[in-house]
Amino acid sequence: MSEPSRLRRFFSAIWNGITRVRLALSNILFLLFIALVYFVYLGGGAEPPPERAALLLNLAGTVVDQKSQADPLQALLGEPAPEDHEVLLRDVIDAINFAATDPAVNSLVMELDNLVYLGISRAQEIAVALEAFKATGKPVVAVGDFFTQDQFLLASYADNIIVNPFGGVGLEGFASYRNYFRETLEKMSVNVHVFHAGEFKAIAEPFLRDDMSPGEKLITGRWLEVLWGQYAATVEAQRELPPGSVNTYVNDFSRLLDEQGGDTAALALQAGLVDELLDRDEANDYLAELVGATTEEGLYEAVLFEPYVRRMRPSQFKPVEGDRVAVITAEGNIVPGAQPPGTIGGDSLAHLISTTADSEGVGAIVLRVNSGGGSVFASEVIRRELLRTRALGIPVVISMGAVAASGGYYIAAEADEIWATPGTITGSIGVFAAIPTFERLLQRAGVYTDGVGTTDLAGSLRLDRPLNPEVAEAIRSGVDFNYRNFVQLVEEGRDLTPEQVDGLAQGRIWAAPDALEHGLLDGLGSLADAVAAAAARAGLEDYKVEYVSLPLSPRELLLQQLADRVGSLGLWTPPAITASVAALLAPVTDAAAELASLKDPRHIYVRCLACGAIR
Repeated sequence: MSEPSRLRRFFSAIWNGITRVRLALSNILFLLFIALVYFVYLGGGAEPPPERAALLLNLAGTVVDQKSQADPLQALLGEPAPEDHEVLLRDVIDAINFAATDPAVNSLVMELDNLVYLGISRAQEIAVALEAFKATGKPVVAVGDFFTQDQFLLASYADNIIVNPFGGVGLEGFASYRNYFRETLEKMSVNVHVFHAGEFKAIAEPFLRDDMSPGEKLITGRWLEVLWGQYAATVEAQRELPPGSVNTYVNDFSRLLDEQGGDTAALALQAGLVDELLDRDEANDYLAELVGATTEEGLYEAVLFEPYVRRMRPSQFKPVEGDRVAVITAEGNIVPGAQPPGTIGGDSLAHLISTTADSEGVGAIVLRVNSGGGSVFASEVIRRELLRTRALGIPVVISMGAVAASGGYYIAAEADEIWATPGTITGSIGVFAAIPTFERLLQRAGVYTDGVGTTDLAGSLRLDRPLNPEVAEAIRSGVDFNYRNFVQLVEEGRDLTPEQVDGLAQGRIWAAPDALEHGLLDGLGSLADAVAAAAARAGLEDYKVEYVSLPLSPRELLLQQLADRVGSLGLWTPPAITASVAALLAPVTDAAAELASLKDPRHIYVRCLACGAIR
């Protein structure tokens, strides 16, 4: 046989080389995948914990009741914005509770410089765990370069607060300001047709006015005063300050700061808000002595709370058996269909409630609601599923988070019991519809719309045509119908008279203490209190608490675990300028998010936009 030609041998060698490279790359990718799985599910857990350490609450980003759908590629390859990083409230509370009985943890340190948003409601729930931790005799220390108002509320629960000599404490009070667009819309020749039921339904005002109406100022001012009163009273009680000290610090800030020669840290110390002024090295030395252990780098020994809670919490892959109370979280805008975590989908949440109610051993359901509402249609789908669950003999108890208003209250009104934190805002019983049309704007640009239709209503909802009067009347009728339905279900669910509900509805927003006084709530307390109430209604004495969520595919589970693991490693530190820009752009991004969430098939909503001041 003749030997292969030189050209054939050349191409054969190239082909063999490509094959070897392909096989090598396949093996490398396979090994990387195995390493990734190990990192996600096992990495960080094998390293033995220190024999003596502080639990470090290094909260970064925003504390939430339910994390949004993760983007693992951003976590791996990009530097996320501070507000995009999410910390699960349950993780914070569980970590503190585990550490309270852990002999290896002898103290708790809060480093809150990277905390973007917490809110008074969630701070109140974390405070319950902090007080229990302090009751064991273990010290709690808060240390920071500068405490924002949100950060300082949580820090006030510490036994000792340390701030940098070039830092301070920034307090300003609560406020609710919005943009008003009537004149802008007029100049742009844009018509916004707003239909609302409820005298105080503030959704209409930004499109119809240039300022907040006196009635809305009265309602908003009331719930802001209640929440600020809680904030000030908490700080004064924790810091052992005379009543009124916080308001004096805020209202006389310029004068008090001038007396301290412009030194904000000295002012915070003089006002009793902090205990010590220490730079970072001095603070580390103090904490190292307190903990009694240091790392090889000379830092005080500490365990990060997120890896710690993963290690201490029972495996999520082990099914919960026996009698139990199921906790379902509903956080975000209410929109139709199936939605990912962080948004309440009418169909997806109803399905989760249904499958949970049908699960063996579930004696009661607690629905944790943190929502300003959204679609009427989606809210009705959820409400009916909760009624079906109650008809099965399974008690349904609502635990309200920071906000459970409008649609958030719509789905809660007929539960067996409604609990809220003292810092919750709720109510906003009202309905609206809004449709913009741009015919005048187009005409200014020389664009006109004309044509024919087969009926009087054909083409009536085009945004480039004036709103048909018959369509407007139909929308107004639909809004009134849904409002009457909303009021009626509140009457029946809360056992109130029409006159009582009329005095509570009309779009009014209520702080939780006022809502409790008027019968919209059954009690003030944490999620744990709502769980205990649900167990009592179900007659459960020996039970477990199960946190349920929609099942994830293996791929989704892997990506979620990856994003959580990378996010908890502290591989990024948000620059201060990023946080400042994000805060300035917040009104714009929030407005864009609100517009994107308006997806009701009939364009009718139970939504509280004013509640955006408290998330």
